[in-house]
Amino acid sequence: MEWLTGPFEVTFVQRALVGGLLVSAVTALAGTWVVLRGMAFLGDAMSHGLLPGVAVAALLGGSPLVGAAASAVVMAAGVTLIGRTPRLSQDTSIGLLFVGMLSLGVIVVSRSQSFAVDLTGFLFGDVLAVGEEDLLVLAVALAAASAVTALGHRAFVALAFDERKAHTLGLRPRWAHAVLLGLLTLAIVASFHIVGTLLVLGLLIAPPASMLPWARGVPAVMAGAAVLGASATFCGLLLSWHLDTAAGATISAVAVAQFFLSRTAAALRPRRAPRPVAAAAAPAPAPADDRSAADLGVPRS
Repeated sequence: MEWLTGPFEVTFVQRALVGGLLVSAVTALAGTWVVLRGMAFLGDAMSHGLLPGVAVAALLGGSPLVGAAASAVVMAAGVTLIGRTPRLSQDTSIGLLFVGMLSLGVIVVSRSQSFAVDLTGFLFGDVLAVGEEDLLVLAVALAAASAVTALGHRAFVALAFDERKAHTLGLRPRWAHAVLLGLLTLAIVASFHIVGTLLVLGLLIAPPASMLPWARGVPAVMAGAAVLGASATFCGLLLSWHLDTAAGATISAVAVAQFFLSRTAAALRPRRAPRPVAAAAAPAPAPADDRSAADLGVPRS
């Protein structure tokens, strides 16, 4: 029992656990939409696009959080504007901004004498260095993300499955997409100093993706993702303590391992029994892993 509870008797590990739980909840809210809309590449680009702002803030002695927020706003605006360019796919615009922002960040950071230390901290974070201020920021971010998710739920669901239907329902899909980018930005900015930009995608994508074969409805995916993220945080910190490994990387590795376990279990679970012959003429049910708009609560016209 001491092996299980011992690490969490230390104050900084307790703060790391609380911080990880808050990060898990925030990333579950934003990550569900990232997975449903296939925005993983955008999430990756957004997380790395924070580097210029963080680098400038570090060189000027300012707050890295403020620098990250400014850089994220520029990245989100750039994705939105360039994505509207005719004959230029969204992936192309995201890729160009991704490389451009990352290159600019490395150039700025290279002007610092502590280049390696700064870049390592940015990429991998330091969950064991979470302070009281960090926990307050994460709590505020969770409250804001919860409010945005609740108020924009109907528009987000319609946008995720049928943009034309969102137009028909008067849900303003362009505005919904912009707000969704804001939610993603909030989750990344609030989390990057905990697990780092390179690892934040582990908690942003793996828990919601793990829940998709099992949950029916967007709220269920979000709730399950938060629980899986919390368990990954607990197990990651525990393993990190006993194995002397990087805490943030271990948490993300556990989250990814949960994904593969979930998919394996989903593939091995028994299939539904065949229906009576009288019902043979009806369309066959969708596979358990597929998620239709109706399954996840898309509004009906």
